[in-house]
Amino acid sequence: MQTATATPWADAGSVDVLLFDVFGTVVDWHGSIVREMAHAHPQVDGAAFARAWRAGYQPAMARVRSGELGWTLIDDLHRIILDTILPQFGLAHLEDAARAQLNRVWHRLDAWPDSVEGVRRLKAKYICCTLSNGNLGLLTRMAKRAGLPWDCVLSAEVFRAYKPDPATYLGAAKVFDVPPHRVMLVAAHHDDLAAARACGLRTAYVERPFEFGRDQPKDVAARAENDLHSADLLDLADRLGCPAAV
Repeated sequence: MQTATATPWADAGSVDVLLFDVFGTVVDWHGSIVREMAHAHPQVDGAAFARAWRAGYQPAMARVRSGELGWTLIDDLHRIILDTILPQFGLAHLEDAARAQLNRVWHRLDAWPDSVEGVRRLKAKYICCTLSNGNLGLLTRMAKRAGLPWDCVLSAEVFRAYKPDPATYLGAAKVFDVPPHRVMLVAAHHDDLAAARACGLRTAYVERPFEFGRDQPKDVAARAENDLHSADLLDLADRLGCPAAV
């Protein structure tokens, strides 16, 4: 929810570029997959399915980082994970076309209710760009469907390295020809923010307590190491001096 009396951040003018983590921060991957499963496969526990699919995300990227797999797009990693978990949920019978359609749910994720307006307000003052492990095609289709008004779409695909590799954060700063300290990462994940800080970026935490569903709320307590802590992207816009249109 948006706070009524957000305190403006004194250093708002020290940042030129806002980079956004996407999955969980800007879009509701869990709720979107639950809704998709309720429509396509109502016999399946959609919440458990969504969490099982997401649980394979970091291990799959670790296989790329270790060299076990060559460079592999998130779309393809999502498909590998999907094929692994389908038997657990009684869906081993799905044909390839059905699996491909289900895998594309990651292109159809719904934005959190505050995201579109929040990004719209923030881009009036800052360059607003994705910095996601999702591949370019995925992020572009997602933005087009959800109406997310990015200035630019950047992905780990551009740098052929997955976050938290420094090549992603520093590469994004280089794209815009600004020093890292004039870039801020906006994310709902403290590990992502910590890696960005280690590269010299500023950091803003966004509360997404129900990223994993309302039955598994996250601890969203403020941490002193972040420059900003916000309830949502509208609150962040307030803190960064980007008022709503009158």
